[in-house]
Amino acid sequence: MRADRTKASGARGHALRIALISGLVPLSLTLVQCGQAPNPAALAANSQANVPVVNQTVPKTNPQVASSDTFEDRFPAPQFRERFPSASESFLQRQMSDFSPKRAVQPEQAPYKVASLAPQVPYQRPARDDLTALVSMKSSAFPYFGNNPASDAPFLNISKGDRRGHRSYSGRVFWQDETYNDSRVLMHVPEHFDVRKPGVIVVFFHGNGATLERDVRDRQLVPQQITDSGANAVLLAPQMAVDAADSSAGKFWQPGGLKRFMEESASHLAQLTGDPNSARAFANMPIVIVGYSGGFLPTAWSLEVGGISDRVRGVVLLDAVYGEMDKFASWIESHRSGFFVSSYTHYTARRDRELMSMLRQKGIGVSEDMDGPLRPGSVVFVETGDGITHRDYVNRAWTQYPLKDVLVKMSATPALALTRIAATSSSAPSR
Repeated sequence: MRADRTKASGARGHALRIALISGLVPLSLTLVQCGQAPNPAALAANSQANVPVVNQTVPKTNPQVASSDTFEDRFPAPQFRERFPSASESFLQRQMSDFSPKRAVQPEQAPYKVASLAPQVPYQRPARDDLTALVSMKSSAFPYFGNNPASDAPFLNISKGDRRGHRSYSGRVFWQDETYNDSRVLMHVPEHFDVRKPGVIVVFFHGNGATLERDVRDRQLVPQQITDSGANAVLLAPQMAVDAADSSAGKFWQPGGLKRFMEESASHLAQLTGDPNSARAFANMPIVIVGYSGGFLPTAWSLEVGGISDRVRGVVLLDAVYGEMDKFASWIESHRSGFFVSSYTHYTARRDRELMSMLRQKGIGVSEDMDGPLRPGSVVFVETGDGITHRDYVNRAWTQYPLKDVLVKMSATPALALTRIAATSSSAPSR
């Protein structure tokens, strides 16, 4: 029995070893193949399964691309036309609300338009001559039916039948329909003026016994001086008392009077230049106020109650300090970014020296010549000799054509916001 058991056990062990060897040999062959590089023929055969997928995204006209499976094939880069529409294409921008249920059909948004890249012709200002005109303005000095702030009494304080008039400080009566009824303003725009560049508006208050045509334009040559300076400046000169020995300020006595005057003039200057879009530029342009002789009164009140004293870059008085020194001193002290020039003869020397003393007591430096440049904060007093007459002072003060000289000096200082565009001429022509 032991011999039979031994033989039976040996037979089972022999069969087990044969079965084990039969299973391990194929497994070893498979492991050997796993360590080798893949067969190109097998890759080609396996890739056929992806052909239908590739054919959906790759054109059939390129079979070479369709026979492979690369990253580019499966994730193709977006074409330019897929991101940005051409001139003949459009796309709609979708919002989350577009995917919500709608009760009514919503109109589609307008398609985007492709901007043109064609070169634009640079702007060229059309050539023109100097523009000078007399324009009636509601905000000009006269007619005026308010009070005289010096007495707080009605300005027109005399009546004779239907006529009303004003008795001046000298006792002379000037009638409203003759002396205080001209609402015109002399406007002048030089031919070189360019509203797109830094510039100023010169507001000129004439003296006693003057008219805009005869004196401001033809005798004193104020428009011509502005043109000959070459500066980017325009002129506004309101008619004050017509040909009368009177310095009344009219509407410039009123709070906000200068502000209303400048606001209305902006649209008129735009119409005069033929560019309606320039009204905004004129409405914000810096101002230089020039007061000659009796023009000191509207100048002083414009600085005190005009409502836009911060726009005033400079004040020029031409033999004009006959009073109101406190108003001038106050503006100089509170506006150190502007300049102040007072040129005087022996007629106003006492008051000019009084104003100089007031400023020095406030610690404000004063210069007594016009040889240097004008800068923000400049305060200049210039005494002229005996050969200089008051009547011709607008044409000849410290130099010939003083307004032209001030504008040229301003142009040399960029901080005063004035550009010189045209070359200056040596002198203004006579008329």
